[in-house]
Amino acid sequence: MADPEYTFYQSCVIPYRINNGNLEILLITSLRKKKWIVPKGFVEFNLSAFESAKKEAYEEAGVQGANETVELGEFKVEKGAGITIVKVYSMEVTKELDTYPEMNMRKRKWHSFENALEKLELTYLKNYLTKLEKMVNHS
Repeated sequence: MADPEYTFYQSCVIPYRINNGNLEILLITSLRKKKWIVPKGFVEFNLSAFESAKKEAYEEAGVQGANETVELGEFKVEKGAGITIVKVYSMEVTKELDTYPEMNMRKRKWHSFENALEKLELTYLKNYLTKLEKMVNHS
């Protein structure tokens, strides 16, 4: 395969909380297909990958989180002439907002770890979800 012509950089967060000792994951729906996803977007030129991901979490899911985060890893998506490298971060949610920019465009819902694993379609995100679960439950 030829080298991709373009490389894009995105970042995402897996928003989570501990509720009664159980790990819960906040998922949102995608705009077009209404599939359950995590907040993700292009890294803005004036922000770090994590700052960009936190901004997406605010805009898309209406949540804010702790600054102590872990980069869980990254994955690559090839589309057309380009490749997108996506960095994945954990984010413990500290505040849920009633109003946020995309509140009328998406649903948001807390899921148990097991349910979130089932709902997410992207295998590489499931791997990072499992990694997060191990870190949270063994710290």
